Amino acid sequence: MKNKTFIVPHDFTSVADNALNHALATASIVNAKIYLLHVVSKEKSISEAEEQLKELIAQKNASVEIVPAVIVGTIFEDIGDFASEHDAELIFMGTHGQHGWQHITGSHALKVITHSDVPFVVVQEKGIKESGYDDIVVPLDLNKETKQKLAYVANLATYFKSRVHLITPDETDEYLRNQVRVNIQFAQKFFNERNIEITTTLAPANGFDKEVVKHAVTIDADLIAIMNLNRNNLLGVITANYEQYILTNDAQIPTLIVNPIESKYGSSILFG
Repeated sequence: MKNKTFIVPHDFTSVADNALNHALATASIVNAKIYLLHVVSKEKSISEAEEQLKELIAQKNASVEIVPAVIVGTIFEDIGDFASEHDAELIFMGTHGQHGWQHITGSHALKVITHSDVPFVVVQEKGIKESGYDDIVVPLDLNKETKQKLAYVANLATYFKSRVHLITPDETDEYLRNQVRVNIQFAQKFFNERNIEITTTLAPANGFDKEVVKHAVTIDADLIAIMNLNRNNLLGVITANYEQYILTNDAQIPTLIVNPIESKYGSSILFG
């Protein structure tokens, strides 16, 4: 069986360290190896960064393998490329305010994510519980790609014995309401077949992003799973208010964000 691999970009900030903690908690369950990645702009910075990574790894005293890696490049392209080259299954990345590694926040974080074929778990300062991701909120909108994330959620939910909370927009148009019902039925069947406990909630379609976060806060969720629908904007200005709002939500709930692929929902399954 192929060893599982996670990537953690680290810029020596507290939020990056928190991302590493999330990765360690997940890796310990699925027996994954972690590459701790630092990106520098010049070769002369490599040796110092390598020493810092080694010190950081020694402090963790982790039960899983952590491999330090320093590369020359830019975060916007090389994090995704490094993850693909190492067949990574998840990238755990911290996002923070205006102080830190090239300002990984909002649209900048989304640019890093959009360049990668590998899903991200984006964390802020909120730590991971000892029991992991107990409750996962899954927004189901009307984009055809939204079903693709279900396979990733199902695998995380299986490993952490999580409860999955579906939330869908309460559309007023009858055709759209029917599409919502179809999506709910599909997701319910998908999770029931895997013996995953689920709940379903309808929320106002207007301001759906805020309703998603509000619901996540109400149930004390540990993760929100969304799709990134910004591939077409890779070369332009990303104005994805929905994704940015979820990624940087005030409740600091971590976000699983998956880039859509041109195939059926289950063709790429995390930890398969």
